[in-house]
Amino acid sequence: MKSINNEWTEQELLRGITDGTESAFRYLFDNYYPMLVAFANRFVEDLDSSRNIVQDVLVNLYDKRKTIHIHTSLKAHLFQSVRNRALNHIKKEKMEREHHGRIKYESEEVVNEELLAVSELEGRINKVVNELPPQCRKIFIMSRQEGIPNADIAKQLSISKRTVETQISNALKRIRSDLKKHGYLPLLGCFLISILSAVNSLFNSLVG
Repeated sequence: MKSINNEWTEQELLRGITDGTESAFRYLFDNYYPMLVAFANRFVEDLDSSRNIVQDVLVNLYDKRKTIHIHTSLKAHLFQSVRNRALNHIKKEKMEREHHGRIKYESEEVVNEELLAVSELEGRINKVVNELPPQCRKIFIMSRQEGIPNADIAKQLSISKRTVETQISNALKRIRSDLKKHGYLPLLGCFLISILSAVNSLFNSLVG
């Protein structure tokens, strides 16, 4: 069911998609489609192909909405699916170019290096999150990975909204400090869109 403020939490959106709710898919398209296309275009460097890739991912999500099991967040699942299809598209294009002898084989080194950097950065952040104090870690995950509003977190944990905000702020400070200490902070600007596939809106907070 749609939130009163016309926004959807991840949980509401996923439930709406599973139920085949038209407004859920409309919200998904309006709010996710542009950034998914931008993400795909970082790999394939062709807007038409990027749009087709994202459309295929969203159609697949609709077709399998009753049976699909998403173990991460919906946003992470979509970015991962787009990345996989984009890389498959690149491989297919390269095979076709080689077969027809139109151009030389182009190395995937740049793409692989970017994926490696994103993977390392994601791992570093997950390490810091796992080392947070129990309550701070729980609140941070509920907020940044599960998309639960601060007021709802406060209600579920029987604490004040201010406490929730303070714990999230403390978590972000520790993550930012750790990334700076280990030389990862500059990567946030370079790989912001890619990183979103794994850690959602966390990086908006870190670079904000």
